[in-house]
Amino acid sequence: MVTLTRVASSTISTSGAMATSRKILWVDDEIDLLRAHLKLLENKGYIVETATNGEDAIEMVRKGGFDLVLLDEMMPGIGGLKTLSEIKAIDTALSVIMITKNEAESLMEEAIGSKITDYLLKPINPTQVLMACKKILEGRKIAGEYLSRDYVKEFQQISAELLGPIDFHGWIDIHTKLTSWDLDLDEHPDLGLRQTLLDQRREVNAEFAKYVERNYRSWLQSSSDRPTLSTDIVKQFIVPELKGKKSVFFFVVDCLRLDQWLIMERMLSDFYSVERNYYYSILPTATPYSRNAIFSGLFPIDLERRFPEIWRSGEDDESSRNRHEHRLLDDLLERSGIALKPESKYVKILDAEFGRQIENNIASYAQNKLTAIVVNFIDMLAHGRSDSPLLKEIAPDEAAYRSLTGSWFQHSSLFGMLKTLAKQKNAVVYMTTDHGSVRCMRGSKVVGDREASTNLRYKYGRNLRINDREAVYVKNPEEFKLPKGSVTTTYVLAKEDFYFVYPTDYHKYLNQYRDSFQHGGISLEEMVLPIVKLESK
Repeated sequence: MVTLTRVASSTISTSGAMATSRKILWVDDEIDLLRAHLKLLENKGYIVETATNGEDAIEMVRKGGFDLVLLDEMMPGIGGLKTLSEIKAIDTALSVIMITKNEAESLMEEAIGSKITDYLLKPINPTQVLMACKKILEGRKIAGEYLSRDYVKEFQQISAELLGPIDFHGWIDIHTKLTSWDLDLDEHPDLGLRQTLLDQRREVNAEFAKYVERNYRSWLQSSSDRPTLSTDIVKQFIVPELKGKKSVFFFVVDCLRLDQWLIMERMLSDFYSVERNYYYSILPTATPYSRNAIFSGLFPIDLERRFPEIWRSGEDDESSRNRHEHRLLDDLLERSGIALKPESKYVKILDAEFGRQIENNIASYAQNKLTAIVVNFIDMLAHGRSDSPLLKEIAPDEAAYRSLTGSWFQHSSLFGMLKTLAKQKNAVVYMTTDHGSVRCMRGSKVVGDREASTNLRYKYGRNLRINDREAVYVKNPEEFKLPKGSVTTTYVLAKEDFYFVYPTDYHKYLNQYRDSFQHGGISLEEMVLPIVKLESK
């Protein structure tokens, strides 16, 4: 805590001590009447130069050095809009405030279309001009100062919470706060708070792992006083909607973290009203377990008992256990007393070309009462980053990983589908994920026989041995509602940001998988997940 306070305070004081000394060009043919305005700006530390016509202003901008232009709309000679166009041709990034007497909507639309930063209506007073300039020229600095102050306060509150009991609601609250800070600091990387936040998240995840280890078994034994789990999603959110009149679209984006969803949510806000809830993934936080639990409404041990042929078909290839999700979904609907005509539609998108085909036809799917769509790109991105030096260079840290997710989503078939569905007033959209991922930074040595599974965040097999400070050892799989397999089968689940490495070629694989995004274990990023309802605006 001492380190954080020192870093944050240093950031604030350094930022606050910065000299203003920003350079403003004010263009007005009656500039002599604005001496009081100019004087106030100069007294506040701004350097102000003036021009009385558009021609001179354009030449001054061409020479460079200005941070902001105050531009009168009505001037003799070249008018304000023409001057604005010429200025933007010289420097597209230069901020311009248009000052005008004209309140005509068409004028404002033309000015905004020419990319003005702001506009003021005459008559203007000196304070009004100062505030407009300050917002543009110092808004980011001021926002950073307040952000630093607020984070210090929130850091201390979260640290205090960790000293007392926290229930599952409290962990959701902590996770959402930390994730919001992740996104805020992405906008202000110069504040020097990123490492402090990473350190706090590691401390929080250590306590969260202890909490899950103490409470997870009891969640599986009772449907009350526990969080919503993977097995509850369809029954709690989808089934009630199927009793209404609207067509239901249910998207499951494999391996989507809360921070990645929030990036996507920002882009969807123009099209949808968003109602966000949260749930906890079952363990292991891996697709064969968590996604099957969503579509079947069954824990893995119950799924194996009800559909032994499905579970056993994946003994050599776990991905094959997810080839029957449509069947599992229909079985769950039948058990819930839901009979659909026409029957439910299920789509799994594994490549961009197929995604575009579905995007082009998504409106026709509204004739179905329920359409379930699984999107695998984020999972492929996480795994691809582990194997591709190019992807790791493009996304070297979590901030860049979020940014990469945003770039994908902006141009994805998924976004195209959602924008099309926003126009379908008879449709409601739900979106969730089966599990998240955690950036693995610490190796944990595990010992097992040749038959043990190869996953990096969870393993099952015989004679598994691990450091119990770094992983949860599941001696009796039935307590975790996991298939037992042979009599001697056990599971191990990695905590925090650990990943499993065998003693053979230990250092080779330690380095190979360090700083990769993995899933299957116990962390807030993997377990605490969004389930959102999207209703078109």
